[in-house]
Amino acid sequence: MSSIKITNISNRNGDSGAIISGISTASGTGYAKLPSGTADQRVGIESGSLRYNSDTNELEFYNGTLWATILNTSRNINARGVFGGGGTVVNIIDYITISTTGDAIDFGDLTQPRQNIAACSSSTRGVWGGGYTPTTVNTIDYVTIATTGNATDFGDLTVARSSMAGCSSSTRGVFGGGYFPQRNIIDYITIATTGNATDFGDLTVARNELAACSSSTRGVFAGGYTPKTNTIDYITIASTGNATDFGDLTVAVGRVSGCSSSTRGLFAGGAASGPTTNIIGYITIATTGNATDFGDLTVARSFTGSCSSSTRGVWGGGSSPSFTNIIDYVTIATTGNATDFGDLTAARTQGLAGCSNGHGGLSSSGGGY
Repeated sequence: MSSIKITNISNRNGDSGAIISGISTASGTGYAKLPSGTADQRVGIESGSLRYNSDTNELEFYNGTLWATILNTSRNINARGVFGGGGTVVNIIDYITISTTGDAIDFGDLTQPRQNIAACSSSTRGVWGGGYTPTTVNTIDYVTIATTGNATDFGDLTVARSSMAGCSSSTRGVFGGGYFPQRNIIDYITIATTGNATDFGDLTVARNELAACSSSTRGVFAGGYTPKTNTIDYITIASTGNATDFGDLTVAVGRVSGCSSSTRGLFAGGAASGPTTNIIGYITIATTGNATDFGDLTVARSFTGSCSSSTRGVWGGGSSPSFTNIIDYVTIATTGNATDFGDLTAARTQGLAGCSNGHGGLSSSGGGY
């Protein structure tokens, strides 16, 4: 039997290929090579389009609205959580592998020691914004999460402030709230580039020491000091505009910390109406409504840093009431009390901030880029 080998079919201009319609099959033990390129090189967007994203090393398809990642189990298995900064004004960055347990490992240093910072991340970069040095700063710096090493300058926030919260999709990072004075400011960055933040809109309530989490489409901000509030509000990350009311936390609380899968957001710890709390509450990000009780942290504490994979939520450090190096975790899709994970490289509190390369804003279940 004879065969014909064709390496390329294109039109006369060489700018497009053949159109194959109907039911087609391919056989063999080799492979088929898909179109490949960066996110910026996407062209001819049409529902059902399939390509390999060389930025994220993942297959993606266009669903008519956005580019969505085809499930990548390695993202969950290899997801790395990174914790930066904290009191008493340190430049420490350390990391964990979220799917395992064990003590954190030294990663490198922030560009300057600071506390009360906020973090966001893509599948490649971790970014920290703002903080206190002991003066309030507009600093933004970043690391490549899969490596180790010191942070690099990214740009500046629209306004110098501390005690914000950060969340992100795979492309855009968002910082909301802050102090001094209390702010309702929301601003955003494009994580893959460098440069100064841009105004996004306003929170429903000006506040500081709040928490945030995200799906691939929504960012959610919860709690904080106005004084203490149970307010939850949300934004659509890909757009700009003011936040919208979502519902209420189970308790009014500040110094709280959040993380998420692509569908569920968790908020834990903080200072409630009485002493420091161990409460974990959760929401379904795609809906609106009040938070529901999830369980308890291993130790009541505030000012923790948090991060997540698509399945696990992790909290590290905080005040209980003294500085602690405790890390504990939960399985996000269930409910129940947290389990001991290990220890940070150094006990610290006062707004250390965590992020990861596998959080809910990057997950295929929620959508895409």
